[in-house]
Amino acid sequence: MDAYDIPAEAFSFSEEIKKSRFITLIAHTDGVEAARAFVQRVKSEHPAARHHCWAWVAGAPSDSQKLGFSDDGEPSGTAGKPMLAQLMGNHIGETAVVVVRYYGGIQLGTGGLVKAYGGGVQQALKLLPRRQKVPMLNFSLVCDYAQFADIERMIVRFSGQLLQREYSQVVALTLALPHAQVDGFTQNLNDFSKGALRLSSL
Repeated sequence: MDAYDIPAEAFSFSEEIKKSRFITLIAHTDGVEAARAFVQRVKSEHPAARHHCWAWVAGAPSDSQKLGFSDDGEPSGTAGKPMLAQLMGNHIGETAVVVVRYYGGIQLGTGGLVKAYGGGVQQALKLLPRRQKVPMLNFSLVCDYAQFADIERMIVRFSGQLLQREYSQVVALTLALPHAQVDGFTQNLNDFSKGALRLSSL
């Protein structure tokens, strides 16, 4: 659950290899449904292309449940797999990539295809504008009014966010903390309240 890179914007890279045109398109896709929708959009934008090969890491790079790839008619293992290998090797998440091929009439062979599809993604990733995503975990916390200002400052100090507050006899808070900061915040909270206040996971 460490921080990881995601695309800052959609990006495309185009090259011609032995008269075939390869267009690599990359987009930020948070979740498998968003990744599928991106693949369908590219297919509709390039209906005349021979192949629309794709790969995605639709969640965090460590989430193996959100990986996918397709050779879309190219020989097995020559397109989708090398594309996915480039995404995983770059430790990038929430990313879908489609390589559109307009066939130029010259066979590339399996090695040539692997190089064309994997290489296109590799070059696109080098040029891709990125930003970092810090995975956050949500918690609830109940405190007294007198403690609230100190806790608010503590949330800021540990790079967290105060999502919601409800006032009654006590203050009920919903907050988000970066995964890497949870232990430090918990220890600080424990020291501050002498063990009286506890975070509850949401």
